[in-house]
Amino acid sequence: DHLPLPMPAFFMDAREQLAWLNPEPDRWRNRDAPAMDQAWTYDHYVDLENVPPAAMDAPDRFAFLRLLYEAGLEQPERETGFVYYRILELHERLIGSWRAWRTEGADPVRQTWLEQRIVNDAGILVHYVMYASQPHHTTIHFNGWEADTPNPEGYTTDRDFHSRFERFFVDAHVDEAAIKDATRAEPHTVTDLADVRRVVRAHIDDSHSRVQELYRLDRDVGFDPQAPAHPDAVAFAVERIASGSSMLATLWWSAWIASNP
Repeated sequence: DHLPLPMPAFFMDAREQLAWLNPEPDRWRNRDAPAMDQAWTYDHYVDLENVPPAAMDAPDRFAFLRLLYEAGLEQPERETGFVYYRILELHERLIGSWRAWRTEGADPVRQTWLEQRIVNDAGILVHYVMYASQPHHTTIHFNGWEADTPNPEGYTTDRDFHSRFERFFVDAHVDEAAIKDATRAEPHTVTDLADVRRVVRAHIDDSHSRVQELYRLDRDVGFDPQAPAHPDAVAFAVERIASGSSMLATLWWSAWIASNP
């Protein structure tokens, strides 16, 4: 709804497929398929409290992982997570696919294949961008306040908090029209990859800065899906989803623009 009209028609027409693809990475998390489950589990979050200073300046996930081992982390993939790099990887892949699509105009069959690739990757990117907008996905306090850390403000340690907020409260109380109204009217255009890294990191840092606000709201007004919702709780959820939506539109649009040779 917020993408400029020059975006190619096949992409604009794929809205239902893009939405359906959003939870696809969660469908891959299957303990009956351990190789696949382990391959993708750690791409859904980043626990910023465990990330050493400047480690996310690493150019790719493998250099990042090496820095984590050097910093003494024993299970860095589990202790930190890779959502930052997963977003960057998919965005760069979209640029490459869009660039190939632009050059395959004389071969409509190949162009159709590339359209399928683009929609698939763009839809899966939704998942990680939106997860990064949810403060629980940026912190060690991902599902109730971590019991082994100080908790002077009496935040909940409820292990159902994550799904209660992210899924059930949103389903019960958040209106799609409110999200559209709160989403930035036009996506930013960010074509330099260094600038892409900066805006994605800012998106994650902004989400992380809201962790205690999320916990205070839960303590003071609650995120009860079965009770009347407090306006502040609804406003927080709407703002977080709209933040992810705005970031997503920027990455989709910027990949298309950056692909122009």
